[in-house]
Amino acid sequence: MSAGPDKHDQRRQNHRRRRARRLALQALYQWQMTGESVPEILAQFRENEGFENADAAYFDELVRGVTGGLDEIDAALAPYLQRDMESVDPVERAVLRLAGYELLHRMDLPYRVVINEAIELAKKFGADQSHRFVNGVLDNAVKDLRKIEVQAAR
Repeated sequence: MSAGPDKHDQRRQNHRRRRARRLALQALYQWQMTGESVPEILAQFRENEGFENADAAYFDELVRGVTGGLDEIDAALAPYLQRDMESVDPVERAVLRLAGYELLHRMDLPYRVVINEAIELAKKFGADQSHRFVNGVLDNAVKDLRKIEVQAAR
């Protein structure tokens, strides 16, 4: 008998987290564009059809973590941007902030997973070349934000 979760449970958890990231991205975009309060937005998203397929706790953590840690996240990513964060396309900005939060605060997630998930979100919701921009920023940022992990992967 195995001590850890089986592959099916792990896949289901990964799917629920991926769904939570997608919804968190949409919630962050809405927050950026409307200025609605975080509790209001969280409540709206919880009522959406399909929310039950997401990891609700992770969704909350991402939205609250990004909105509450905006200055820290933006400061961590600023050296890798060619412009001010506020001038970055709103979808790309939300993707970068989401990934920035995960890179800074979710050490249990391998940096490659964080970057890949961000690229996929940028492909799905961003403009044509958004994923390239997101990949470039995060690929450079991770060398400092996750220095030991990156060096160990080489």
